[in-house]
Amino acid sequence: MNARRPEGDPNPHMTNDQHIPRPTVDQEAVRSHLHAVRLRPTPVTVWTVIGDVPVLLAEIDRLARLLTRARWDFADLLAAARATLAADRDGEPDPLTYLRDAVAEHQAWSPPDEGELAE
Repeated sequence: MNARRPEGDPNPHMTNDQHIPRPTVDQEAVRSHLHAVRLRPTPVTVWTVIGDVPVLLAEIDRLARLLTRARWDFADLLAAARATLAADRDGEPDPLTYLRDAVAEHQAWSPPDEGELAE
């Protein structure tokens, strides 16, 4: 089933490309450098590969921050879902309030700022 949402729908698909984090590393270049050093380990190829290390470490750090943010978001939404189910079970007049509030906080998600989720 491939249902399309109407234009201007306030609830876009989760797979909207603008929300998918893009790699900041030229993976093909890194692979090429690694391949070159394996074929012919000269000082230039070795130093080129060594030069890729800080870039790769920065990308790992960025992805770790994004993953942490996603985990917190998931935990918040799961807690809201559980509160909604408990409120419904307890007969509260508007149990969806918990879920509505949690979803409202997550509509305008943006990647974390530098150091926002730093250790």
